[in-house]
Amino acid sequence: MITNFFEGIGAYGVLMTKVFRKPDRWKLFYRSTIKEIQLLGIDSIGIVVILSVFMGAIVTIQTAFQLSDDPLIPTYYIAMATRESITLEFSPTVVSLILAGKVGSNIASSLGTMRVTEQIDALEVMGVNSANFLILPKIVAQLFFNPLLILMSMFLGLWGGAMAGDMLGLIAFQESISGYQLEFIVFENVIYGLIKSVVYAFIIGSVSAYSGYTVKGGAVEVGIASTNAVVRSCLAIILSNYVLTDLLLN
Repeated sequence: MITNFFEGIGAYGVLMTKVFRKPDRWKLFYRSTIKEIQLLGIDSIGIVVILSVFMGAIVTIQTAFQLSDDPLIPTYYIAMATRESITLEFSPTVVSLILAGKVGSNIASSLGTMRVTEQIDALEVMGVNSANFLILPKIVAQLFFNPLLILMSMFLGLWGGAMAGDMLGLIAFQESISGYQLEFIVFENVIYGLIKSVVYAFIIGSVSAYSGYTVKGGAVEVGIASTNAVVRSCLAIILSNYVLTDLLLN
Protein backbone atom coordinates (compact mmCIF):
# COMPACT_ATOMS: atom_id res chain seq x y z
CA MET A 1 0.00 0.00 0.00
CA ILE A 2 2.79 2.42 0.90
CA THR A 3 4.63 1.47 -2.29
CA ASN A 4 1.53 2.17 -4.37
CA PHE A 5 1.15 5.53 -2.64
CA PHE A 6 4.65 6.68 -3.53
CA GLU A 7 4.32 5.27 -7.05
CA GLY A 8 1.16 7.32 -7.44
CA ILE A 9 2.91 10.47 -6.21
CA GLY A 10 5.70 9.88 -8.72
CA ALA A 11 3.29 9.24 -11.59
CA TYR A 12 1.36 12.39 -10.65
CA GLY A 13 4.58 14.44 -10.71
CA VAL A 14 5.60 13.03 -14.09
CA LEU A 15 2.16 13.81 -15.51
CA MET A 16 2.32 17.40 -14.25
CA THR A 17 5.68 17.90 -16.01
CA LYS A 18 3.92 16.97 -19.25
CA VAL A 19 0.95 19.20 -18.49
CA PHE A 20 2.84 22.41 -17.74
CA ARG A 21 4.53 22.91 -21.07
CA LYS A 22 4.05 25.53 -23.73
CA PRO A 23 0.91 24.73 -25.75
CA ASP A 24 1.55 23.83 -29.38
CA ARG A 25 -1.30 26.03 -30.60
CA TRP A 26 -2.35 28.95 -28.42
CA LYS A 27 -5.60 29.48 -30.30
CA LEU A 28 -6.82 25.97 -29.49
CA PHE A 29 -5.64 26.36 -25.90
CA TYR A 30 -7.62 29.60 -25.55
CA ARG A 31 -10.78 28.01 -26.98
CA SER A 32 -10.45 24.98 -24.74
CA THR A 33 -9.94 27.16 -21.67
CA ILE A 34 -13.07 29.21 -22.41
CA LYS A 35 -15.04 25.99 -22.86
CA GLU A 36 -13.75 24.61 -19.56
CA ILE A 37 -14.60 27.86 -17.74
CA GLN A 38 -18.18 27.42 -18.93
CA LEU A 39 -18.32 23.73 -18.07
CA LEU A 40 -16.42 23.70 -14.78
CA GLY A 41 -16.98 27.23 -13.50
CA ILE A 42 -20.12 28.95 -14.73
CA ASP A 43 -22.20 25.78 -14.50
CA SER A 44 -21.24 25.55 -10.81
CA ILE A 45 -22.67 28.97 -9.89
CA GLY A 46 -26.11 27.59 -9.04
CA ILE A 47 -24.94 25.09 -6.43
CA VAL A 48 -22.54 27.65 -4.94
CA VAL A 49 -25.35 30.20 -4.56
CA ILE A 50 -27.70 27.77 -2.81
CA LEU A 51 -24.99 26.32 -0.60
CA SER A 52 -23.58 29.70 0.44
CA VAL A 53 -26.89 31.34 1.36
CA PHE A 54 -28.03 28.45 3.55
CA MET A 55 -24.55 27.95 4.98
CA GLY A 56 -24.49 31.58 6.11
CA ALA A 57 -27.97 31.22 7.61
CA ILE A 58 -27.00 28.07 9.53
CA VAL A 59 -23.79 29.61 10.87
CA THR A 60 -25.72 32.67 12.09
CA ILE A 61 -28.37 30.56 13.82
CA GLN A 62 -25.80 28.35 15.53
CA THR A 63 -23.68 31.32 16.58
CA ALA A 64 -26.71 33.12 18.00
CA PHE A 65 -27.67 29.97 19.91
CA GLN A 66 -24.21 29.79 21.49
CA LEU A 67 -23.99 33.50 22.40
CA SER A 68 -27.58 34.21 23.38
CA ASP A 69 -27.16 32.74 26.88
CA ASP A 70 -24.85 35.56 27.96
CA PRO A 71 -26.69 38.92 28.16
CA LEU A 72 -23.37 40.78 28.45
CA ILE A 73 -22.33 39.87 24.90
CA PRO A 74 -23.56 42.47 22.34
CA THR A 75 -25.69 41.06 19.53
CA TYR A 76 -23.34 42.38 16.86
CA TYR A 77 -20.83 39.78 18.04
CA ILE A 78 -23.07 37.24 16.33
CA ALA A 79 -22.37 38.96 13.02
CA MET A 80 -18.64 39.20 13.74
CA ALA A 81 -18.38 35.50 14.56
CA THR A 82 -20.39 34.62 11.46
CA ARG A 83 -18.11 36.77 9.31
CA GLU A 84 -14.97 35.10 10.61
CA SER A 85 -16.40 31.61 10.11
CA ILE A 86 -17.63 32.31 6.59
CA THR A 87 -14.62 34.18 5.21
CA LEU A 88 -11.88 32.17 6.88
CA GLU A 89 -13.16 28.62 6.64
CA PHE A 90 -16.62 27.82 5.37
CA SER A 91 -16.58 29.55 1.98
CA PRO A 92 -13.03 28.59 0.94
CA THR A 93 -13.00 25.03 2.27
CA VAL A 94 -16.58 23.74 2.34
CA VAL A 95 -17.43 25.16 -1.09
CA SER A 96 -14.20 23.73 -2.51
CA LEU A 97 -15.08 20.30 -1.09
CA ILE A 98 -18.47 20.49 -2.82
CA LEU A 99 -16.78 21.57 -6.06
CA ALA A 100 -14.37 18.64 -5.71
CA GLY A 101 -17.39 16.37 -5.91
CA LYS A 102 -19.08 18.15 -8.81
CA VAL A 103 -16.11 19.30 -10.88
CA GLY A 104 -13.66 16.57 -9.93
CA SER A 105 -15.95 13.74 -10.96
CA ASN A 106 -16.68 15.55 -14.23
CA ILE A 107 -12.99 15.92 -15.07
CA ALA A 108 -12.13 12.34 -14.14
CA SER A 109 -15.06 10.78 -16.01
CA SER A 110 -14.47 12.80 -19.20
CA LEU A 111 -10.75 11.99 -19.32
CA GLY A 112 -11.35 8.39 -18.29
CA THR A 113 -13.87 7.94 -21.09
CA MET A 114 -11.39 9.36 -23.58
CA ARG A 115 -8.74 6.96 -22.27
CA VAL A 116 -10.82 3.78 -22.50
CA THR A 117 -12.16 4.74 -25.95
CA GLU A 118 -8.55 5.27 -27.11
CA GLN A 119 -9.06 8.93 -28.02
CA ILE A 120 -6.02 9.89 -25.93
CA ASP A 121 -3.97 7.19 -27.67
CA ALA A 122 -5.02 8.66 -31.01
CA LEU A 123 -3.77 12.09 -29.95
CA GLU A 124 -0.45 10.57 -28.90
CA VAL A 125 -0.11 8.80 -32.27
CA MET A 126 -0.59 12.16 -34.02
CA GLY A 127 2.27 13.60 -32.00
CA VAL A 128 0.08 15.74 -29.73
CA ASN A 129 1.02 16.22 -26.06
CA SER A 130 -2.33 14.90 -24.83
CA ALA A 131 -1.67 15.78 -21.19
CA ASN A 132 -0.99 19.41 -22.06
CA PHE A 133 -3.80 19.58 -24.62
CA LEU A 134 -6.50 18.06 -22.39
CA ILE A 135 -5.53 18.84 -18.80
CA LEU A 136 -3.91 22.29 -18.82
CA PRO A 137 -7.10 24.14 -19.93
CA LYS A 138 -9.02 22.45 -17.10
CA ILE A 139 -6.47 23.50 -14.48
CA VAL A 140 -6.25 27.06 -15.82
CA ALA A 141 -10.05 27.33 -15.85
CA GLN A 142 -10.15 26.19 -12.23
CA LEU A 143 -7.41 28.59 -11.18
CA PHE A 144 -9.21 31.48 -12.87
CA PHE A 145 -12.80 30.85 -11.86
CA ASN A 146 -12.60 29.13 -8.47
CA PRO A 147 -11.49 32.32 -6.62
CA LEU A 148 -14.43 34.15 -8.20
CA LEU A 149 -16.81 31.46 -6.92
CA ILE A 150 -15.29 31.73 -3.44
CA LEU A 151 -15.65 35.53 -3.43
CA MET A 152 -19.29 35.17 -4.45
CA SER A 153 -19.75 32.52 -1.76
CA MET A 154 -18.39 34.86 0.93
CA PHE A 155 -20.75 37.66 -0.08
CA LEU A 156 -23.80 35.38 -0.34
CA GLY A 157 -22.95 33.62 2.92
CA LEU A 158 -22.83 36.91 4.80
CA TRP A 159 -26.01 38.09 3.12
CA GLY A 160 -27.79 34.83 3.93
CA GLY A 161 -26.67 35.08 7.53
CA ALA A 162 -27.94 38.65 7.84
CA MET A 163 -31.28 37.74 6.27
CA ALA A 164 -31.75 34.68 8.50
CA GLY A 165 -30.83 36.63 11.62
CA ASP A 166 -33.33 39.35 10.76
CA MET A 167 -36.17 36.99 9.78
CA LEU A 168 -35.79 34.89 12.94
CA GLY A 169 -35.44 37.90 15.22
CA LEU A 170 -31.92 36.99 16.30
CA ILE A 171 -30.18 40.15 15.06
CA ALA A 172 -31.41 43.07 12.97
CA PHE A 173 -30.21 43.23 9.36
CA GLN A 174 -28.52 46.62 9.80
CA GLU A 175 -26.86 45.44 13.00
CA SER A 176 -25.50 42.43 11.10
CA ILE A 177 -24.02 44.74 8.46
CA SER A 178 -22.44 46.87 11.18
CA GLY A 179 -21.04 43.75 12.85
CA TYR A 180 -19.59 42.57 9.54
CA GLN A 181 -17.75 45.87 9.11
CA LEU A 182 -16.44 46.08 12.68
CA GLU A 183 -12.67 45.40 12.93
CA PHE A 184 -12.73 43.85 9.46
CA ILE A 185 -9.25 43.49 7.93
CA VAL A 186 -9.50 42.57 4.24
CA PHE A 187 -6.01 41.10 3.96
CA GLU A 188 -6.40 38.76 6.91
CA ASN A 189 -9.78 37.47 5.81
CA VAL A 190 -10.58 37.72 2.11
CA ILE A 191 -7.01 37.42 0.85
CA TYR A 192 -6.45 34.42 3.12
CA GLY A 193 -9.55 32.77 1.70
CA LEU A 194 -8.49 33.52 -1.88
CA ILE A 195 -5.05 32.01 -1.32
CA LYS A 196 -6.71 28.84 -0.10
CA SER A 197 -9.12 28.84 -3.04
CA VAL A 198 -6.26 28.99 -5.57
CA VAL A 199 -4.50 26.04 -3.92
CA TYR A 200 -7.75 24.07 -3.78
CA ALA A 201 -8.47 24.87 -7.43
CA PHE A 202 -5.14 23.41 -8.47
CA ILE A 203 -5.72 20.33 -6.34
CA ILE A 204 -9.19 19.71 -7.80
CA GLY A 205 -8.03 20.19 -11.38
CA SER A 206 -4.78 18.26 -11.24
CA VAL A 207 -5.72 15.37 -8.94
CA SER A 208 -9.00 14.71 -10.75
CA ALA A 209 -7.26 14.87 -14.12
CA TYR A 210 -4.63 12.41 -12.93
CA SER A 211 -7.33 9.97 -11.75
CA GLY A 212 -9.10 10.07 -15.11
CA TYR A 213 -6.06 10.26 -17.38
CA THR A 214 -4.45 7.13 -15.90
CA VAL A 215 -7.53 4.89 -16.12
CA LYS A 216 -6.90 1.34 -17.30
CA GLY A 217 -9.78 -0.93 -18.26
CA GLY A 218 -13.33 -0.15 -19.28
CA ALA A 219 -16.49 1.61 -18.17
CA VAL A 220 -16.37 0.17 -14.65
CA GLU A 221 -12.88 1.57 -14.11
CA VAL A 222 -14.07 5.01 -15.28
CA GLY A 223 -16.65 5.02 -12.49
CA ILE A 224 -14.02 3.93 -9.98
CA ALA A 225 -11.69 6.69 -11.22
CA SER A 226 -14.45 9.29 -10.71
CA THR A 227 -14.92 8.12 -7.13
CA ASN A 228 -11.17 8.10 -6.52
CA ALA A 229 -10.90 11.62 -7.94
CA VAL A 230 -13.41 12.97 -5.42
CA VAL A 231 -11.89 11.09 -2.46
CA ARG A 232 -8.31 12.07 -3.32
CA SER A 233 -9.22 15.70 -3.95
CA CYS A 234 -11.14 15.99 -0.67
CA LEU A 235 -8.30 14.42 1.31
CA ALA A 236 -5.74 16.69 -0.35
CA ILE A 237 -7.91 19.75 0.35
CA ILE A 238 -8.27 18.85 4.03
CA LEU A 239 -4.53 18.25 4.43
CA SER A 240 -3.60 21.44 2.59
CA ASN A 241 -6.15 23.33 4.67
CA TYR A 242 -4.27 22.35 7.82
CA VAL A 243 -0.90 23.32 6.30
CA LEU A 244 -2.14 26.66 4.92
CA THR A 245 -3.89 27.56 8.17
CA ASP A 246 -0.71 26.88 10.11
CA LEU A 247 1.45 28.86 7.66
CA LEU A 248 -0.82 31.86 7.10
CA LEU A 249 -2.38 32.40 10.52
CA ASN A 250 0.56 31.61 12.81
